[in-house]
Amino acid sequence: MRGRSYSDLAQDRAVSEKESIASLSVPDTVRPMTDPTFDLHHIPVHLGLGATVEREPAFAGNLDWYLAYGARHAVDGSEGCLVSIHRFSTPWESWEMHPLGAELVVCLTGRIVLHQERDGAVCSVALSPDQAVINPAGVWLTADVTEETTALFITAGTGTETRPR
Repeated sequence: MRGRSYSDLAQDRAVSEKESIASLSVPDTVRPMTDPTFDLHHIPVHLGLGATVEREPAFAGNLDWYLAYGARHAVDGSEGCLVSIHRFSTPWESWEMHPLGAELVVCLTGRIVLHQERDGAVCSVALSPDQAVINPAGVWLTADVTEETTALFITAGTGTETRPR
């Protein structure tokens, strides 16, 4: 292969991989997956110990739902995470804080301004689609939106606290 450039070799490898993929046959019968699709806006999931993923009951958005979720997954402690998608069209009415683990917030559509209270000072960050921020354990968080916004949350929710805004 002396005298060939790196890009030529890379292109040959890419062509070879494409030919390998193209040669795969698709079965004549397609069987459904064991778990059909679901809407993460309405059916959150729990990431648990042992790399498990479990669908949750339909999200009711009230304290009872969260209490039942906590009871179902108490054995996972702070290692369990709730994965959910929420839509907002108005600012949050409260602050929340997750004392035992961090939370990942990903803006999917719209624009969301997150406010974190750290050491008595409020720091704000604006997220546009595909941008994310990590809210550390023990940091209070609230949000403002000026248009309909959709966000993905991955939350270590054990012990979550709230307070009025």
